[in-house]
Amino acid sequence: MFLKSLGKNLRKFRNECKITQEQLAEIVGIHPTYVGKIEAGKSNPSVKMLFSISRALNKRLSDIFDFDK
Repeated sequence: MFLKSLGKNLRKFRNECKITQEQLAEIVGIHPTYVGKIEAGKSNPSVKMLFSISRALNKRLSDIFDFDK
């Protein structure tokens, strides 16, 4: 449940930034498939990776973990 909620937040923030999974992957330096797996809740990214993604999306790390939004 945690990973699905995390992925849902990341997808929402990425869409708000109007960037594709491919664009986010390029910014962060990962494979686009990995972004898709994170957003689908099928991968458990490290805190370091989540920090990189949150910076790329111009969000605080705490925003990504706020599942009540």
